[in-house]
Amino acid sequence: MKIAVTCGDHQVFQHFGHTPGFAVFEAEDGKIISEKILSSGESGHGALALVLAEEMVDVLICGGIGGGAINALTAAGIRVIGGADGDVREVAEAFAAGTLKVREDFHCNHHHHGEGHTCGSHGCGSGKCSH
Repeated sequence: MKIAVTCGDHQVFQHFGHTPGFAVFEAEDGKIISEKILSSGESGHGALALVLAEEMVDVLICGGIGGGAINALTAAGIRVIGGADGDVREVAEAFAAGTLKVREDFHCNHHHHGEGHTCGSHGCGSGKCSH
C-alpha cells in the first residue's frame, strides 16, 4: 500500500491545496518499508490528485482539505484521511499499524465560491489551519 502525507518540514502540512510536497511511504504488513519525498510543484487542487494517482497512491493523509479536493482524490481512487498532525513518518507508521488518531473537524469549506485562502479568516477546520 502507498500512503502519501502532505508534508512541510517533515510535519503534516495543514492545507492540502497549498502543500509544498508529499512524503510517500510504502507499507507492508503494518510496517513502513520505504519512503520518498514528492514535490507538488505548481499544481492546484485537481492537479495534485493526478500527481498522487500517477504515483499510484492508495491513501492520502492530510491536515485540512476541502470538498472539491476530496472529490478529485476519491474519483482517482485515493482514500482521504484528514485531521492528522505531527511528524509525517510517525503518522504514516500509525496509519499502517491501524492506530492513527485524527481530528474530525478537518474540512475546509471556503473554496465553494471561488474565494481566496487566507488562514485564520474563515472556518477551516477548528482554526488549526496554519502554514
